Amino acid sequence: MTVRRFHVEGIVQGVGFRPFVYRTASGLGLDGWVANVNGHVEGEVAGTLRAIDEFTVRLRTDAPTLARVRRVRLTGGTPEPAYGRGFQVRHSAPADADTAPRETPPDAAICATCLAELHDPRDRRHRYPFINCTDCGPRATIIEDLPYDRVRTTMHRFRLCADCAAEYADPADRRFHAEPVACPACGPRLAWAGLRGEEALRAAVETVAEGGIIALKGLGGYQLVCDAGDPVAVSELRRRKHRPAKPFAVMVRNLATAAGFARIGVTESQELTSPARPVVLLARRRWRGAAPLAHEVHPGLPRVGLFLPTTGLHQLLLDDVDRPLVVTSGNLSDEPIAVDDAEARRALKGVADGFLTHDRPIRSRYDDSVVQFAGRTRITVRRARGLAPAPLPLGVREPVAGAGAQLKHTFTLAADGRAHLGPHAGDLADLATHDAFLTSYEHLKQLTGIEPVILAHDLHPGYLSTQWARAQALRRMPVQHHHAHVAACAAEHGVRGRFLGVAYDGLGLGDDGTLWGGEILVADLSGYRRVGRFATAPLPGGDAAVRHPGRTALGHLLGGETLGSPHPYPWLTRPFTERLDPAELATVRAMVERDVNCPRASSAGRLFDAVASLLDLCDRAGYEGEAAVLLEAAAGDVHAAALAHRVVRVQGLWVYDPAPTLTDLLERRLDGEPVARLAAAFHLTLANVTAELVAHAVAEGAPRTVCLGGGCFVNRRLLTEVKRRLRAQGLRVLVGGQVPVGDGGISYGQAAVAAARLAGER
Repeated sequence: MTVRRFHVEGIVQGVGFRPFVYRTASGLGLDGWVANVNGHVEGEVAGTLRAIDEFTVRLRTDAPTLARVRRVRLTGGTPEPAYGRGFQVRHSAPADADTAPRETPPDAAICATCLAELHDPRDRRHRYPFINCTDCGPRATIIEDLPYDRVRTTMHRFRLCADCAAEYADPADRRFHAEPVACPACGPRLAWAGLRGEEALRAAVETVAEGGIIALKGLGGYQLVCDAGDPVAVSELRRRKHRPAKPFAVMVRNLATAAGFARIGVTESQELTSPARPVVLLARRRWRGAAPLAHEVHPGLPRVGLFLPTTGLHQLLLDDVDRPLVVTSGNLSDEPIAVDDAEARRALKGVADGFLTHDRPIRSRYDDSVVQFAGRTRITVRRARGLAPAPLPLGVREPVAGAGAQLKHTFTLAADGRAHLGPHAGDLADLATHDAFLTSYEHLKQLTGIEPVILAHDLHPGYLSTQWARAQALRRMPVQHHHAHVAACAAEHGVRGRFLGVAYDGLGLGDDGTLWGGEILVADLSGYRRVGRFATAPLPGGDAAVRHPGRTALGHLLGGETLGSPHPYPWLTRPFTERLDPAELATVRAMVERDVNCPRASSAGRLFDAVASLLDLCDRAGYEGEAAVLLEAAAGDVHAAALAHRVVRVQGLWVYDPAPTLTDLLERRLDGEPVARLAAAFHLTLANVTAELVAHAVAEGAPRTVCLGGGCFVNRRLLTEVKRRLRAQGLRVLVGGQVPVGDGGISYGQAAVAAARLAGER
């Protein structure tokens, strides 16, 4: 008899891996045992060498759907007297000497088998909202510590009934060692005021059907829910939530229903039905007659965010209401999603007409993930429930951390070839969001066992993430914002050497102390050299200009960097300036002329804002990025001729001068060219500009691999046009797929830079 000890790393806890090992070993006639040890799976097998070899292969090839096997190690084992009596699943145990980082499984949406049981009147879990198995259910949101066992989750308070205990102990059952397993007799129960169970659900259904708004306790936090087809209900939700324009996500019963609302390709279909169940941004169908979704759901936009039910509770609510539902974060605008029951009732008291809650605590806060596709290119807008904190590859040995940015905040913990992105938090300027970040950071450190030796952070001293990092008793490493953007893309794709980075976003502090945002960098993961940029323009009022695109437009018209091209003539700008408030116009003009509170920025994102305002699409932004979103929506798939542009050499850098572009835009608008065509022309122009800046850099010896980063590349039209032109030059073009392309990916890029610099010190 041969005995081998096996050690499996990866996402192998909370995914049915021990039952899989049991069945595989038993099927091959092997004796031995398996257990969760810290965040890994360990065990021994005893039998013929041929059977052990086959067992080792199957650990990788036949692993459960939710598992991610990263490494399998075999060593010599010790024969035990019990060998010869079969295979067993042992109780989990910590291993103090094991220093490898642990991996936490993300939550998984309700699987097809559980969904069938939910709808089967003969099944004992018929209409049980908290149905789950080894293939689905809560994971990251309920785990208190590893190894992953029921006693270390928020399910520990629910004692298994005899039937559930039998399933849990039966190797032939798909709920064998399913830690969140429960049923109506022993598991969590719904509550609505004084009602419980089905009566509570019925009260919530009636409230939604009558045009009300409910707060529902979901997997990773509370959600606000109303009828997506009721314009009055949706408008009232906007008013109460203080969210005047930002689009809402819509949950629908199944894929067929989704296909009736939007055009869905193969990749979108796979994403919608994946265990992660993210919100997927899709092209809305044109409807004749009454629209099934209220205009107020996504005002003025041709794309709508759809997702399918993530839990049995969501499925039952959709079944019983029998209409699509707005399902959005349970918070007021810019605050973190509520997770605690008392906190939710306090924060949402004036928003929700009732609370559909339950008695299973939420340990960790996870909002819904958001993705979209540009052709076959996947773009992660928000990495949260279902995706985080699953690890991503990263060339890192010693433990490091990235503190992230200010907006769309995430953090990253990385070690031993893996990076764990914490869930999306939001804007750290909100105190509650900042506190939520600190709680999440400490908890993920505990779960992964990663204690960073270096903490990377942004250069901007005003970012709360930077201030927090500087207060930590760790070695700190500043990383320039746009270098982090393109480094995130490069690291995700495993680029080891030099590359050409194109970073387009709103604002980030440059190494010269000015605000950047339209950057061409020759870089590797350790450092960079700036070789191109956009011309600078003042931002009258600083942050106020970000919220008021009209001010940004005035900054370009009145004080754009002088590069030899004349600024648009006054008669061209008159239709724009005449619609502005005269007092504000005079104030902004004086600020620009006197250079008072007018920081200059070389920002692609702010140029989008300026053009959106010049085309009368958005003078005041109700949410971050609204002007750019409306400009992309106006452009659609419209064909247009590009606007004029000019690239010049300034102090060793190639610089895009937007003055000819803005002059041409205003002239063509004055001549009656439609807004949609001009919006499309602007996108084409920026793609042409990018291609020219990159071509100049390549001609001077820059690498032929181009990494795109920054929030502007969430724009599908811009991304598609830029990729097409760069590929036409024979260049390799990369963009983040799993890592958010915007500021949500900054922390991953910071960690990648820190790891590379640390490796270079050896």
